[in-house]
Amino acid sequence: MAELATIARPYANAVFDLARRDNALNQWSSMLGVLGATSEHPTVKMLVQSPDLQSTVKAFRLAEVCGDELDDRGKKFLQALADNDRLDLLGEISAQFEALRAEEEKSLDVEVISAYEMSEAQNEALKVSLKQKFEKEITIETRVDTSLIGGAVIRAGDVVIDGSVRGKLAKLAETLIAV
Repeated sequence: MAELATIARPYANAVFDLARRDNALNQWSSMLGVLGATSEHPTVKMLVQSPDLQSTVKAFRLAEVCGDELDDRGKKFLQALADNDRLDLLGEISAQFEALRAEEEKSLDVEVISAYEMSEAQNEALKVSLKQKFEKEITIETRVDTSLIGGAVIRAGDVVIDGSVRGKLAKLAETLIAV
């Protein structure tokens, strides 16, 4: 998986630089998001991985599937990836682009998985706390997972904070086994 990230990085950096220069981060984010999601669809994935089709045909068909979601720049980028046999990197390029964009905009998307529905006051308190910790604007997405028993798991970029009862019990069991 690290190899995929390494190969995708120059493409993500190049398209990010282009988007920043043209003041088009939102447009590129949208196009790459559509391309990344579309390329993960099982039927499209088979098309992209097919040895029977030329890369230019794969790129053309993928652009057809995406329709009006791609402008000419997006189609040219897709063709450049096809010319280098890199269409399978679309999902990773999209993810890296979003990370670069978040860094540029000093924002951080945070996922909070809690055992119970969080109140608006809890969301706001967590947002303030995370803003101080990371020094970025915070966007919180929450979901409920009752298997956590209690507490929450917070994913903020590369940081995972496991404050769930299930996580604490797992650590306790690990400690007891090690002794």
